Amino acid sequence: MNYFSSDFKLGILGGGQLGKMLLFDTRKFDIQTYVLDPSDEAPCKIACNQFFKGDLMDFETVYNFGKLVDVLTFEIELVNLDALVKLEEEGLKVYPSPKTLKLIQNKGIQKDFYLHHAIPTANYQRFDDLKSLVVSILDSKTKVPFVWKCTEFGYDGNGVKVIRQISDLDNLANVECIAEEMIPFKNELAVIVCRNPSGEIKTYPVVEMEFHPEANQVEYVICPARIADTVAEKARTIALHVSEKFNHVGLLAVEMFQTENDEILVNEVAPRPHNSGHYSIEASYTSQFENHLRAILDLPLGNTDSKVAGIMVNLVGSAGFSGDVIYQNIEKILGWNGVTPHIYGKKQTRPFRKMGHVTIVNEDIKEARRIAENVKNTIRVIS
Repeated sequence: MNYFSSDFKLGILGGGQLGKMLLFDTRKFDIQTYVLDPSDEAPCKIACNQFFKGDLMDFETVYNFGKLVDVLTFEIELVNLDALVKLEEEGLKVYPSPKTLKLIQNKGIQKDFYLHHAIPTANYQRFDDLKSLVVSILDSKTKVPFVWKCTEFGYDGNGVKVIRQISDLDNLANVECIAEEMIPFKNELAVIVCRNPSGEIKTYPVVEMEFHPEANQVEYVICPARIADTVAEKARTIALHVSEKFNHVGLLAVEMFQTENDEILVNEVAPRPHNSGHYSIEASYTSQFENHLRAILDLPLGNTDSKVAGIMVNLVGSAGFSGDVIYQNIEKILGWNGVTPHIYGKKQTRPFRKMGHVTIVNEDIKEARRIAENVKNTIRVIS
């Protein structure tokens, strides 16, 4: 099939920043794109060929949108699965497939999948609702501390909370959840695996993630991770095993813990471009977004190696500010070598909302990390 400068149409479910960055590469290759998103102000709206406003969880909306395109992908997991299943049954190529998405969309099902396939992960218990969890704690069947996670609709640190005493459960939603053992770890790592329908597969280097202690969001992504080669090889091997079991097409971001004993435990996965791969736009030979596009179109995958060390700094809304966004001091960081801001196009900021990111590239990873700290301390997302 001729994808380039043709009548071929790629559909994207979700019009957020991940879709916007993917559209950079569809425009580079002159591939027609249709985007569906519930917001009239979706970041993708300025860059796609046609934009459709609609509910991603509504069967008819997703199904009818899918009938307009030749290949369908998504940049967010919260989409109507039944519509994807019907579209695939009718012959539409949906990547990653609804079978893969069904195993990932619910974190409880995802954890059961790891257990079934002997994928190393933290111990956990599943509960139908918060009340069942409370009863289990009171009956001494669940011990604190643990990590509470809602099984659905969590994102960017929402839906996750460390529980150190039973009162920490106050005001949490009474929804299906898991109680996960707290793991003493020295690093949080991630590996992005890229796979096309023909079976070609590549992995990006292992990255290290530093989290904001209050918001439970990634503050820095560091590539390459500052770990021993043996640990990096173990992480990539496990990521490939996870990819094989999910049998996905496109990107699969595998988030992991490196324990104090250098074991690797899988935390969770995302079947799409991921925050841990944003550094690749400037630092890699082929960005994660271009390789996602290559994969879902069954084209040869690009080189995933890094040209240079890369660090990504997330730009999130500063505490105490809500309203029309202002990127304070952005002109200062624009004057620094190797520093590239990416603004997502969200007009309204609020505390800890992801508004953009900044990539820092340098031959020296230590120098890149120093500059990243300066970037974090200089630019502020306010209103």
